This record gives sequence, C-alpha cells and structure tokens, in this order.
Amino acid sequence: MILQTQSLSSHIFPSNFHPTYKPISLKPLNFLPIQPNPSHKFPLKCSVSVASDPSTTTQVKPFPAEVSRTIMELSSSGTLSTLTHDGWPLGIGVRFTVDADGTPIVCLNLSNRHFSIDKRSTLHVQLEQCKVRTPQCTIQGSLDKPEDKTVLKKLHSVWKKRFGEEINEDLLYVVSVDRVLQLEDFQEDGVWVTSSDYKNSYPDPLRDIAEKVVNEINANNMEDVLRFCNIYADLQFQVSEAKMVWVDRLGFDMRLYSPPNGLFEIRIPFPREVTNEKGVKSTFNGMSQIAWEVEKNYYSLDFNRVKQFKKLGVTRL
Repeated sequence: MILQTQSLSSHIFPSNFHPTYKPISLKPLNFLPIQPNPSHKFPLKCSVSVASDPSTTTQVKPFPAEVSRTIMELSSSGTLSTLTHDGWPLGIGVRFTVDADGTPIVCLNLSNRHFSIDKRSTLHVQLEQCKVRTPQCTIQGSLDKPEDKTVLKKLHSVWKKRFGEEINEDLLYVVSVDRVLQLEDFQEDGVWVTSSDYKNSYPDPLRDIAEKVVNEINANNMEDVLRFCNIYADLQFQVSEAKMVWVDRLGFDMRLYSPPNGLFEIRIPFPREVTNEKGVKSTFNGMSQIAWEVEKNYYSLDFNRVKQFKKLGVTRL
C-alpha cells in the first residue's frame, strides 16, 4: 500500500512527486551545509493522498523485474537447486555471473555433476541491504550446457570480466530464464516476473554506488534523514530513529522506529529520476535544503492529513 505526497513546490518538485510507506533497527556522501535561502518566496504545500488507480500514478519505485535484474547484477553467488537421479531436490552453492540479458552463467565442479536428466532447476539469489533487508529473487528455468563455440566464447569473456579468471568449458552451464519470483524481504509475498519482462528490463543505474551512498548518509546526515521523515511524509507520529536502507534511480527506502508505535518502512521518491552519483548528491542537497527551510518556518507547510493509518497504507512489520 502506498502513501503519496504531492510536491512541496512546483518550482522544485513536480506534481508527480509521490512518497510511499509501511511500518518495521536502526543506527547514517557528504552533502553541502544547509543554509537559509531568503530568495525562495514561493509558498510550500505538502499533502497526502491515497492511490486509487495504479495505472494513473507515476512510478515511485522500480518494477519487480528491474529489482531482480539489479539483484542478479550485484550478486555473484546463489543456491542452485535441481533434481538428483533418485528424484530428490538438491540445492548447492554456486558462483555465477549474468550476460547482457540477465541469463545466469554458473560454474559447477565435478562433484556437482549428479543431476538427473530433468534439467528443470532454480537459482535463488539474495542481496543484503544495510543489514536490515534482504531482497531476493528465484529464477526458474532449465540448466543447459551451451554447445555453440561463438556463444561459449562470449560466456568465457563475461565470466573472466566478473571473476578475473578463466572458466573450464566442461563446467560451464547457463540457467535459461522461464520466470522469476521476486521478494522484497523475508516473509514478504513474492511477485512473479515473466521471462520477457525480466530480459527487457535493466538493472538500476545506481546499483554500484547505492551501498556507498547509503552508508555515507547514515554516517553523516542523520539529521537530514529524520527531517525527511517529518517533512516529506505525514506520519502522524514522532520518529526517534531512522536509517536509510537503499537508494535507486527513483528514490530511497528508510526504516523508522517510533516508540510505542513500533518499526516502519517508508519510501520517499525523488522529484525526478537520477542516474549517477552526481545526480544523487545534487537531488539530496536540494531536498535537504527545502526540508530545512520548511522546518525553520521559512515556508508555511499545509498538510492535508489522512485520519487513519489504514487508509495511508501503513502495515506494522
């Protein structure tokens, strides 16, 4: 369920600016120092509304197919499960990389070669985020051994680029992607992704710097993180602790703690898509500046409050 917050200003945030959240421990880039800017004279408003028709709302977080592609790009090991000759399912840890379409390339060893003639298999991969959330995806498909020399040459190159080593051609396999189950975290409901959606999606452009950005923010900008909770989302309760969990091209996720209300998760989108570290820093600086000025009453803030958490889409974790 989604909490949507409209723009603080048409000059800074367009009308499609929409935060989201649900309730869930918390412990923080170097940004520009926040200073008042008296030149800002436009009124600031922030209101909360509930999305009733997803088809008419702007995308505020990556689609499950994008998340799956990102998980596969950032990970290099997973659990490959298939059937043994006696019909029992068996899961083994494997290293893998992916080609341009996201197809997993795995390297087995001689002791692993006890699969049955049934090639059906799954590759389960997890990505820990900030030690508080573990999104994961499970690829269902067939475990195949490429025979085409041109294909094998490309796969060799992909493997060497990832691991800096040659791969034994006899031990190289691919897992064809039939469909993907994507989960946001443990004990969350999964979303099935089709093979075409998976292959036609792209991994997040911030994936290689996301962890670095999150660690820097959590270490150096805790006041900004807490301020974002108060300014960009009408939570209707006091937040005592907050921690950024992940950042992507469309926004960022945070974990909040509010005694005695409990733990929550909140999604705050960027006012516009960002694709690189410079864009992330610039956007955060802009959002921090606006939030600081609102907090210091440089602008009046008019919240149109929604009375019940249930209507806001809040679910305690």
